[in-house]
Amino acid sequence: MRIIRFLDGEQKWLAAVTDDEQAYRLPQADFITLIHQSREQGISPVQLVESALKPVNRLTEDWTSLHFINPIDAPEVWAAGVTYQRSREARNYEATVGKLDANTFYDKVYDAERPEIFFKSTAARTVGPNEAVTLRSDSTWQIPEPELGLVITADGSIVGYIVGNDMSCRDIEGENPLYLPQAKIWRSSCAIGPAIRLAETVANPYDLDIVCEIYRDSKVVVNSEASTSELNRKLDELVSFLARDNDLFDGTVLLTGTNIVPPNDFTLQPGDRIEITISGIGTLVNPVVSNR
Repeated sequence: MRIIRFLDGEQKWLAAVTDDEQAYRLPQADFITLIHQSREQGISPVQLVESALKPVNRLTEDWTSLHFINPIDAPEVWAAGVTYQRSREARNYEATVGKLDANTFYDKVYDAERPEIFFKSTAARTVGPNEAVTLRSDSTWQIPEPELGLVITADGSIVGYIVGNDMSCRDIEGENPLYLPQAKIWRSSCAIGPAIRLAETVANPYDLDIVCEIYRDSKVVVNSEASTSELNRKLDELVSFLARDNDLFDGTVLLTGTNIVPPNDFTLQPGDRIEITISGIGTLVNPVVSNR
């Protein structure tokens, strides 16, 4: 069961998409309201959604042509780093180019008890499906980072899964690890969407396929695949460290790291199109523009 949000005129609507690809309009104003109502009624989110799957609520038009918007206005987006071996290798390469001793930090954090968790974005800096992500003006080596995102509540519960794009500047991060915030956070440097998969409908979150395709001049210039089975951390473990001595907000998104890194000689350009697909969730599409 997936939850989407779309625009009808100026009105935002929530809808549920069933596994047989039928869409139904929901009465809730937003995803977190749905979660709160299910808790108040003592039923699961799926049970609450199923109560609205009536013919009168069915979207009769081709729902895939709707004007999709971000399925949740995440108050904060956080991210975990170096959670896959491929990410570890890429970070070490960047740091080596920057003349730093990479083994002093990236290898250590990969094996350490404490994961790397950093602040990624606010709602104002986060874009949704088909909205543009921007390139940082002072970087010449930028890539998308396809990631499984966790939608969490204030009590640290994982209530949904979402596709995320943690845009990154490899040259800035590689120059000095203290530059990480600048390598990760700028205008429209984070994308999430196009749907939230209700957590209880995912049998095994460590068995999800991730595909990233980057198009340039209508041609595929990057096509990479990975699986969450290669994740070096447990999802609950990442959430527990984020919540430690910290205030969480309903609808916070935690990106769980990437196992897809484009070739070292690749950098995004204005006009590119990024498509990130996670099995059972959907495909997040974002064009790339320069940052003005």
